[in-house]
Amino acid sequence: MTNAAVIDPYDEIERLRAEIETLRRRAELAEAAADHDVLTPVLNRRGFVAAMKGAMAFCQRHGTPAVLLYLDLDGFKSVNDSLGHAAGDAALVHVADLLAANLRESDAVGRLGGDEFGLLMLNAGLNGGREKAKRLAEALASEAFVWNGQATPLGGSFGVRAYNGHSDPEVWLAEADAAMWVRKRGR
Repeated sequence: MTNAAVIDPYDEIERLRAEIETLRRRAELAEAAADHDVLTPVLNRRGFVAAMKGAMAFCQRHGTPAVLLYLDLDGFKSVNDSLGHAAGDAALVHVADLLAANLRESDAVGRLGGDEFGLLMLNAGLNGGREKAKRLAEALASEAFVWNGQATPLGGSFGVRAYNGHSDPEVWLAEADAAMWVRKRGR
């Protein structure tokens, strides 16, 4: 005769419930991490596009205006080349912090790749987007990035596109990107 331990079924159920809760929390954290940039405190491209899809559906349903700003940093390559990649990473964090601090809670900021950022503003039209881009450009210029005591000015070119019934977020992003390049070349 074996001397097997008797498992109380109620204890086993409670243990399994606790394990399920732990796994659920881990899955939620993994999902959140999948939508956020690994370097900066903003959304990554995947998360930003998801936010755009939600906003586009809301705008379509309720007739709400929205505007998309596309930012490409000017002279960012020189930060990496002259100060090193650690400084470049810190500069990207500085820019992300500045953008997030100058937007409303209801807006979204994402790092789209490299030194490009997207900003999505609900309840704002083209003029509001242009005004926000102007103020953000001024903030970038006035709040210099400091690395090892050395102030390095950062600038950026913004493209602004209002929501006009877009059904594909990548098309809307491409339009804002093209507008940004027109401005960049015009300077």
